[in-house]
Order: sequence, then C-alpha cells, then structure tokens
Amino acid sequence: MKSLMTGNEALARGAYEAGAHFASAYPGTPSTEILENLARYKEVYSEWAPNEKVGMEAASGASIMGARALTTMKHVGLNVAADPFFTMAYIGVNGGLVIINADDPGMHSSQNEQDNRYYALHAKVPMLEPSDSEECRIFVKKAYEISEEFDTPVLIRTTTRVNHSKSLVNLEDRKEVSIREYRKDKLKNVMTPGHAQRRHPIVEERLVSLRHFNNASSLNIVEKNTKKLGIVTSGISYAYAKEVFGENASYLKLGMTFPLPTELILEFAGDMEEIIVIEENEPYLEKEIKALGIVCRGRDVLPICGELNPETIREAFLGAEKKEMIPMESKSPTRPPVLCAGCPHRGFFNALKTDRDIIASGDIGCYTLGAMDPINVTDTVICMGASISAGTGMQKVLDIQGNTKKKVFSFIGDSTFFHSGITGLVNSIYNKIPVVTVIMDNRTTGMTGHQENPGTGKTLMGEEAGDINIPMLVRSLGIKDENIKIINPYYQDKAKEVVKEAKAATEPFVIITQEPCALLKDVQILRRNSYVEIDQEKCRKCKTCVRTGCPAIYIKDGSVFIDREMCNGCTLCYQVCPFDAIEKKGDLVNA
Repeated sequence: MKSLMTGNEALARGAYEAGAHFASAYPGTPSTEILENLARYKEVYSEWAPNEKVGMEAASGASIMGARALTTMKHVGLNVAADPFFTMAYIGVNGGLVIINADDPGMHSSQNEQDNRYYALHAKVPMLEPSDSEECRIFVKKAYEISEEFDTPVLIRTTTRVNHSKSLVNLEDRKEVSIREYRKDKLKNVMTPGHAQRRHPIVEERLVSLRHFNNASSLNIVEKNTKKLGIVTSGISYAYAKEVFGENASYLKLGMTFPLPTELILEFAGDMEEIIVIEENEPYLEKEIKALGIVCRGRDVLPICGELNPETIREAFLGAEKKEMIPMESKSPTRPPVLCAGCPHRGFFNALKTDRDIIASGDIGCYTLGAMDPINVTDTVICMGASISAGTGMQKVLDIQGNTKKKVFSFIGDSTFFHSGITGLVNSIYNKIPVVTVIMDNRTTGMTGHQENPGTGKTLMGEEAGDINIPMLVRSLGIKDENIKIINPYYQDKAKEVVKEAKAATEPFVIITQEPCALLKDVQILRRNSYVEIDQEKCRKCKTCVRTGCPAIYIKDGSVFIDREMCNGCTLCYQVCPFDAIEKKGDLVNA
C-alpha cells in the first residue's frame, strides 16, 4: 500500500513500523510534525517535553531500560540537548535510540543556519541522511537496527525540504519488538571520569566497525552513467543534482554520512575524470573527500548561505543564466511578519511602546514580532530562554553605571518559560537583579502551531494533565507577592499602571499576562460575534489605531477601515482612539 506523505509523516511512520515504544520531544519547525503524527499511533507512547534536553534525556532513559526510543528537534534544539547527546555516545544503548535533527538551510524559521552534520562527527555518533519521504521511513527503521547492533545512538539529519516535501511512501506493518531486559551495569551506564575513560576506546573501535559497515551498506547508492563526471551528494541535494545533470553524470548518493564510507568514495572517484560535491550549508563532505586526497570542486562555486535549488546548481556548474520568470500582470503586496489580529501580546506591547526608557529583552516565539514596525519594542533576541538571562546581564550593567532611568523588561512566552526561562528567573532572584520578567501566557505553544505545554492541562496524546500554575511557580522561586502582577493585556489602563509600577521596582518583578491565543479554536468560537467598527464621520484619520500594528486595520482611499472578518473584538484600537471614532459591535468579550 502506498501513501503520499511529507518527510515528517514518513519519519513518524518509520518509527511506528520499527516497533518504537517511546518518544519525547519539544516542538520546533521544521521537526514539529514528527511527534504530532507519531502520537496518532497509540502503540507508541509520545510526549511533549519542556525542552530538547529533557526530551533527549527521557528518550535516553527509555533506551537504557530496553525500549526503542526516539527524540526529535530542530537544529538549534540539538544545542540545548548536546550535553546528554555527547554522553550517550559513550554510554550506548539497550533498546535502540534514534535522534532526528532537522536543519533549516535558508533560515525559514530559525535564528541561525548551522550545519548539524558536525555534531555527528564531534559526538562520534553514526548519521543517516534521507533524501525523500520513502527514505525517511526506511532510514528510521534502519537506524534502530544500527543502534542496537553497534550499541550507539543514531542521528538522522534532515532538512526543511525533506521534512515538508511530499512523495510516495510504501506502508508496511508494524514490527512488534519486545522491550529488552534491563541489567544493572555501572561501568557502562554511570559516566564517572573513570568509567568514561574505559568507554572512550570502545567508542573509537565502534567507529572503525561502523566505517567498514558503511562501505558495504545499502544506504549508499552508486549510479554509473558516465566516467566524465561523478557527483557525490546526499539528502535533498541529490534530487537537485539529478534534475540538473540527469544521465550526464554518475552519482554517489551517501545515505550514511558519518562515518563516511572512505573505500566506497575512493573507488567511485577512481573511476571518474572529474568529481564535484553538491551539498547545502558547510562543505562537510567536500572537506572529508579532499582529506582522502581526491581533487574535487563544490564550495568554490556553490553559495554557502541559504538553500540550494536546481537553478542555483545549474548556474554554478553549467554557467546557465537564471531563467526569467513569467511576468504577472499584478504583484502580490509584501507581507512582513506580524502579530495576528486580536493577539493578546499586542496589547501589552502597546502599553509600553512609547516609553523609550524601557529596554526590551526578547525571546523566541510569536512575541519576537514585537521587534517589527510599527510596534518596534523589542531590542534583542538571542535564543530560547535568553530573554531573562540576557536581561539580568543588561540590567546589571545599568546598575553598575548608576543608570536609574533605564529599566530592562524581559519578554517570554509560557512555553518558552517552561523550556528554559525558569533558570534565568532563578538567576535574577538569587543575584538580586531587579529585571522585570514579563511572562506572556497565551495557553499554548503558538509559533510552532498550537502544541500543548506544561501549562495547558493536556498532553500530546490528548490526556488530561496537571497544568503548572505559573503564578504559584514564580512565587515558590522567591518573588514576593507584591512583585507579582497578573493582568489581561487587552486592558490598556491596567497594563500601563502595572508597567509604571514594575519600572519603579527595586527588586525582581514579574508580570504575567493571561489571555489565550486569538487563533485557538475555543477562542474563535467565543469571539465569533465580537468586532469593532469605525464611524467614518467621527474618524479624523490620525492613524493612531493603525500604529497598533493590527492587520485587521487598513487604509483605503485615505480612510481607515477595520476588516470585519479578521477583527475579534479585542478592543485595543477602541481604547487608543483619541476621538471615540471606534464603536463596539456584537457580543464583545472584552467590553
């Protein structure tokens, strides 16, 4: 039976067919849908973890106890999970342990463009790279076999195009695999320095065995069409190369890219007059191939930034000019990223946007868009959880300078707070740094598509769960009651009052904005008859409402209007209009 699947759907299917028992992950584009799809197979226990490190450690524990375990993450997530990842390479496995890492060439939804193939090399963990959805399914199953045969975690490295593109997949039945017996083994499972020193030579010997295995592995495919040109490639780059060169080249498609099959590469290159390497991101393969003494080309003409595509490859190697696109009679308007109509985050940003003495330390999530015009509040964004930690450093420098006029506000969402924000708050409390932490609780993991988190009261598999009470958690860490304020961010007078109080505070201060995401189904049902409307006779066209950045508000022929279908009656524009030109309509929730 065949099915059209995305790479992420196929990766989940592969884990199911392989007999996986346990999966734990944190959502992150482009890997999110792997766990969402795996959760539909009830034979596999699947959970959202608070962050990637926890997901890696939970899967590691399940593997040590004998289960086939899986964890998934986007490329920057492996940074978070690197500590247990490197150590599990020394410990090895009991039940198979597979880590799926999704890189994001072109940074479609990421803050950097790192190439995580180097993680496999540094951690000394075997790595597989599928090039389409069918290989995604097959490679997961093969990864479990390799993991258990060689006593090692296995890294499967994908990219955005592989994760999200669709191709035909052959569906097979699930292979029921028994959970292996757990046996206490301190030398293997307890990584004290003495035990780690004994394990390191085993890891090195394993790499030698894996290299021999890879030289004869069916994961690598040789296609010989000509001896004039040989192309070494992997992943989605193989599909691009085939489209450009067709049968005018021979191909070595590497499915297992660490440790590399050196004998196979040398044999392939020895038959070719010219070798080129086609790969995205860093010249990982090219450097390793050149180290074997093989003369090859690749990065000298291919761009190092962004995604590859057939046109880029054709231009680089064949000197072809870029094809002119068929002109359209009309062009789509530019659509910069923007907070949704009725987004509760906009309300709080609006309450402090005019205060130029506030330095806003931002984080990863929908509220990152607080940096965009016309909101233009956020000053810095580093990585998940850094808003509070970086905020404490920024605030301390202000204190050292004696600058009492400026104040740092750190903005973080509920899911990101659980992910890696708690420790930053602990730091501010422990070191008595009076940063203002704004936890923007919209009851979901919004940016990656509304996944559950520890504060929503439900698990990935749809079961009721004990939701973590953020105010109680903050209080338990040591924030005083008078320094904790819970507000509805839509209400501007109260929000501005709390901002003023927080700015004057001399101790760590926490503001919790509580209002669910405007795109949640329950919220949309509740507010389906809520909206506001502009009275054109009263409107002075001052555009104060436009400057809130709400996409439901637009200008046509010099007049300002509100799109009835987009508006959900949050009333922010109603509150900021200086001429009472905006009227409440329908069954307003925030009346």
